[in-house]
Amino acid sequence: MKYLIKTATLISLIIMTGCMSNTAKRDPEYAAVRPVAMPIQEQSDGAIFNVNTNVSFYEDYRARRVGDILTVKLEEKTSAEKESETTINKSSSNSITNPTLFGTTAEFDLPGFLPLANNKNNNLAFSLGSEHDFTGGGDSDLSNKLSGDISVSVVEVLPNGNMVIRGEKIMTINQGNEYLRISGTISPRDIDSNNSISSKRIANAKISYVGDGPTNDANVVGWLSRFFLSALMPF
Repeated sequence: MKYLIKTATLISLIIMTGCMSNTAKRDPEYAAVRPVAMPIQEQSDGAIFNVNTNVSFYEDYRARRVGDILTVKLEEKTSAEKESETTINKSSSNSITNPTLFGTTAEFDLPGFLPLANNKNNNLAFSLGSEHDFTGGGDSDLSNKLSGDISVSVVEVLPNGNMVIRGEKIMTINQGNEYLRISGTISPRDIDSNNSISSKRIANAKISYVGDGPTNDANVVGWLSRFFLSALMPF
């Protein structure tokens, strides 16, 4: 009976796992915000123009308010190379000759239980020498490239006119999801006529490109392998 219960439980888990949908999960930190309604103020000077409600038909559209959308052109390319080499040599030697006391050199016998007792002509002379060599080297190369476009929204307009942006793009390919997230601060002067901006112009930029699914899981090192590669493994 217990065997049948265990078998039924295992089959149920397998079925539930197979029926689970690969639903992409959005990060609330990169969620878009709704536009802030601008209060309509009555004109006290009798003028018709109102800066809060004006709509321009003769200039290129550029994001400038909370909730506006603009396009970020990803143009990230970095390359770094580091090489180091260290060589250390150290040698030392010390010696003392047998001193002369009252016109003669000192010689003496040691008690029989000492290692040098077999030598009947012991004296006070000694010599000591040591030599140490160390050679080390290291080489590190790093390069990455990220290109493409992503639309983001303005989440805050700072007092100096700069804008805080953030956005997220999710792409589902076969059984896996790809997440592209970006956030940072931009200047309205860097937005071109197509309402787009280069990722190189984003201050305090935070760009992440991650994925999930079977393909991503296949590239993850197992916990036992991570143990043998960690500092806890001394050998």
